[in-house]
Amino acid sequence: MPALHSVCPLDCPDRCSLEVRVVDGRITSITGSRVHPLTDGFICAKVRDFPQRVYGPDRLLHPMRRAGPKGSGCFERVSWDEAVGEIARKFAVILERRGGEAILPFFYGGSNGLLTQGTTDERLFRSIGASRLARTVCAAPTGAVTDALYGKMASVDLPDFALARFIIVWGANPKHSNIHLMPYLKAAREAGGRVALIDPRRTMSGQYVDMHLPVFPGTDGAVALAMIGHLERAGAVDRAFLEQHTVGWEKLLERARSWTLERAAARARVEARDIAAIAEAFAAADPALVRCGWGLERNRNGESSVAAVLALPAVAGKFGKPGGGYALSSSPGYGVDEERLIGVPEANTRVVNMNRLGRALLEETDPPIEALFVYNANPVVTVPDQNRIVRGLEREDLFTVVFDQVMTDTALYADIALPATTFLEHTELSISYGTYAVMLADPVIEPAGEAKPNEEVFGLIMKRMGIEDRGPRGENLLKEALAAISGPLTTGEGAFGRDGGARLERLRRDRLLTFDFPGPRPVQFGTVFPNLPRGRADLWPAALGPDPYDILDDPASGRHPLALISPATDRTISSTLGEFNHEDVRVEMHPDDAASRRLREGQDVRVHNDLGEVRVRLRINAGLRPGVIYLPKGIWNRHTKNGRVGTALVPDTISAVSGGACFNDARVEVGPA
Repeated sequence: MPALHSVCPLDCPDRCSLEVRVVDGRITSITGSRVHPLTDGFICAKVRDFPQRVYGPDRLLHPMRRAGPKGSGCFERVSWDEAVGEIARKFAVILERRGGEAILPFFYGGSNGLLTQGTTDERLFRSIGASRLARTVCAAPTGAVTDALYGKMASVDLPDFALARFIIVWGANPKHSNIHLMPYLKAAREAGGRVALIDPRRTMSGQYVDMHLPVFPGTDGAVALAMIGHLERAGAVDRAFLEQHTVGWEKLLERARSWTLERAAARARVEARDIAAIAEAFAAADPALVRCGWGLERNRNGESSVAAVLALPAVAGKFGKPGGGYALSSSPGYGVDEERLIGVPEANTRVVNMNRLGRALLEETDPPIEALFVYNANPVVTVPDQNRIVRGLEREDLFTVVFDQVMTDTALYADIALPATTFLEHTELSISYGTYAVMLADPVIEPAGEAKPNEEVFGLIMKRMGIEDRGPRGENLLKEALAAISGPLTTGEGAFGRDGGARLERLRRDRLLTFDFPGPRPVQFGTVFPNLPRGRADLWPAALGPDPYDILDDPASGRHPLALISPATDRTISSTLGEFNHEDVRVEMHPDDAASRRLREGQDVRVHNDLGEVRVRLRINAGLRPGVIYLPKGIWNRHTKNGRVGTALVPDTISAVSGGACFNDARVEVGPA
């Protein structure tokens, strides 16, 4: 039987094209295809195993109403008509008594492309004047900094990594969360290039990495500023580039002078000579680039650290040729007009930062939040201050709706749980934040049970509430989504501009739309430039505050001296796929830290601070730097011995500029359970 075309829209930069085989209406295998050249026929194990989610025991198949205490998992089946009717009635009562701001939508990326988020859902919540959500749990600091420094300039594409002679992978783990970068890192090294990894953990082997700098969490900005200062003292600053293509560089260099190699080394707990070695290698190589990940943004110094790292290629003059500059998110290259797909003006209502959900549920009073609608998200295990969130969800006067594919840890607290389709069961238009291509995927199977796609469900609620949906739906929504992309899509024969119908016709024919910057991949300061005055980068942007490179002190205390980090793994995508029955997770610790606490391999331990505790088994790992422990990102409550995950230990403090989550500011102690 021939394979069916699909596209993986999960929260990963790669955005793979897929071949799905279906027998008698049931998926038998998912493999990579070559429709997207970057996929090149191989995909991660997470997506190969995705049928386990489609057909697994945790799949939500029907609308459910709570029939027991919140969190108990006791539900009774109801019809879609009953579920939608109850939601509409509850919302109407709250709107009458408290107003729209008493209703809070909570959502994030999940499994979504341009059709399943930011369309009918936004229309519903804007129409009723609901509280707005600041979606800052990830990429808020990096987004704020790239906009301020480089004005939505398109990022280096993955294939151009093979051309670089020196690459710094900073705060990223492509082995687990960007696997199609790995062949290009290997190709760069085979061509004589070198790769440096800057991360508290050694996440890649010597096959891919030549140098490793195990910085302490939250100190990346100090290290990057020290590199810039070292380059100035060594006469390796490209002043001609700075004068021609940037502003604010004099203030940056002045700020960097205060961070000597020795001062930064003491803060980062590394050797000064190792910082210098990476800086010198970066300056000497041509071309050279920085792969800036999202790990270094997840602390109180998120914005300043990302700013310092992204300033490095400008200071060293690494722009202007393929394989040079920086790579972060490719999203700016698409230029999607999101408002075009919503069609309802944004109301000037209260904004709730998603990283403070627990505080909002328990402390907001003007008005209090009386209804929570969760979709494309699992905040019980992915958002800071887990215990506070759970206390909020336990409120008997809070009406909670969870719309998801499976019975998540959050869905256990729902009053109404609604079954959502997976990407294999609905039409989706996918873009990427790691490369440049637009792909379309139609459903390859019928929805499981009574599952419905986002577009339809929010439309049903609007209809029941008497709200007219004037926005595009179905095929018209697909055409509008394609027309909303202002990036330079390749036109080929017979240019069609931004006509969504013509774009759709070609996409159905070719299954892939590519870009022309000119050329298939952008060259920073060659074919793409900052969308800022005179096309110049701003290395001292006012948008980042009076001192864009301010480095705050570490939040550790004598009682809680260890830094907890929770990077991505090869098993989940955030918490998606966490329902699989993996073995109990372990907390990882350096041998020196374990020895000083008289802890042994495999021992049951208690990881704790003033916010809570997590009980797990211990794994000793010499690849982790001393003073740092590691719990995987995306685990569920079932994977620990006390039903709590790492977010129970994470404060709900936020970064100063963008309100980003400070996951890596968690400071803990570990002892016997």
